[in-house]
Amino acid sequence: MKILQVSPYFYPHVGGVESHVLDLSKELASRGHEVSVLTTNMGKMPERESMLGFEIIRVKPLSIVLKTPIVPRVRGRVSRTDADVIHSHSPPPLSSYYTAKGCKSNKIPHVITYHADIEIPSRIGKLVAGFYRRTYGAYTVKRVDKIIVTSGSYHATSRSVWRYSPEIIPNTVDADRFNPENDGSAVREKHGIGPDDPTVLFVGRIVWHKGIEYIMEASTLMKKVKFLVVGSGENLEKYKAKAEAMGISDRVIFTGRLSWADLPNYYAACDVFTLPSISRLEAFGIATLEAMATGKPVVVGDIPGVREVIEDGKQGLVFDVMDAEDLASKLSTLIEDPGLQKKMGDEGRKKVEKRFLISTVADQIEKVYEELT
Repeated sequence: MKILQVSPYFYPHVGGVESHVLDLSKELASRGHEVSVLTTNMGKMPERESMLGFEIIRVKPLSIVLKTPIVPRVRGRVSRTDADVIHSHSPPPLSSYYTAKGCKSNKIPHVITYHADIEIPSRIGKLVAGFYRRTYGAYTVKRVDKIIVTSGSYHATSRSVWRYSPEIIPNTVDADRFNPENDGSAVREKHGIGPDDPTVLFVGRIVWHKGIEYIMEASTLMKKVKFLVVGSGENLEKYKAKAEAMGISDRVIFTGRLSWADLPNYYAACDVFTLPSISRLEAFGIATLEAMATGKPVVVGDIPGVREVIEDGKQGLVFDVMDAEDLASKLSTLIEDPGLQKKMGDEGRKKVEKRFLISTVADQIEKVYEELT
């Protein structure tokens, strides 16, 4: 089968959607499918490139507006492709809209994974998001052949897709790359963390909706705990300066962006992982899966999608969103009980192996493709 994935951003750009598309494309290619990824050329990248058994095709955007690539050339590429099925991913929006327009003229089955709603943190941002949802977004979801949503709770609470009947197929994780055998001792030594120092990890882009400020506030209540904050983004320098001003920069350590090879050992270096996101832009949390695959307990915010990845009290704990005291309380519960850490970490690994392996998720997506073709 010839499969075209359309992802607004892709390698070397780092993010949850990008990781999902990469792992899915790699797995489908290993099964003998002819896979290509159509994405935005964000700089001086080659227009065509092969990696991990599939092809990357990059097209130049007209512009980038509110972090959204405006790439009408996607429509032309889609309308000329000989793929058997096209699978687009949103957000960022518009690439899936151009895909829908191209599929209409080419009469190719179109699957969309609706990863998250659009949220822009301002009054005008809410107007822009609402306008998109009622126009371009509505056009897109009405004309695709199948919608995939990563969790039932997100589907039920999304104003864009709740009235449709999507397939519920979760995101995935590479459980070979992220596993309990990884060694985090060198990471601890690099950052001056002793072997007995309790350590909490966050991994993600350093942007407004990730809730980094609640990690910083929680750290003031947990003065013997080290926090590793992994990632880069537009707010990195702002948060580093704030940590300095709060007098917590010795305990809240911002690492910046890591290499692909280094990341698994950072999960191995922590005792507990946390995802304190505050927005519907966080609809699942692949970093949570990476921590679970490594055998680490997790503490996540009580928002749709994210809270569905774990069973509260089994693989980790759920805390009240935007409540630093509750976050600190839930983290402390685990930090102070190594036996509970081990129990929940083991349960997390078991759940990954049962539900979130790439082979399991790819089986479900492959079935959707086969039904449409």
